[in-house]
Amino acid sequence: MEGGCTCGHVRYRLNGRPMIVHACHCTWCQRETGTVHALNAMYEADRVEHLAAEPEIIVTPSASGKGQRIARCPICKVAVWSNYPGSGPAVRFVRVGTMDDPSQCPPDVHIFTSTKQPWVTLPPGARAVAEFYDIDEVWSEEAKERRRIMREKAKK
Repeated sequence: MEGGCTCGHVRYRLNGRPMIVHACHCTWCQRETGTVHALNAMYEADRVEHLAAEPEIIVTPSASGKGQRIARCPICKVAVWSNYPGSGPAVRFVRVGTMDDPSQCPPDVHIFTSTKQPWVTLPPGARAVAEFYDIDEVWSEEAKERRRIMREKAKK
């Protein structure tokens, strides 16, 4: 899968499937995206290949107080991914809407639904949690193994 910003200055290729796709309904994501939720596909950084210009990194406040690093096109300013302090630079939360075919990454789980807008209706059967979740209960075995490998690499 490939994607990029609106003007095409920043382009990327995603190698393989995401570990998980979150639809985050927290009020911070609502504010940052200007809509009802952020849709992020979680990838190991080494599976995100730059095809064109490097994005600029903007440190943005977050609910944790630790901030997040948002990768934006230096020209059109579209956010293409974020890095959060909890997972550091090893994980990229790729904005699904910047993919050339976002239909390939529907949400696996809706998170922070306790603050979703009351007029947003989730599809029947959608996995949803009021806040966050236990990775062991939600992630696939393959994704958990990828996470384990990524964390081992980070220790070295």
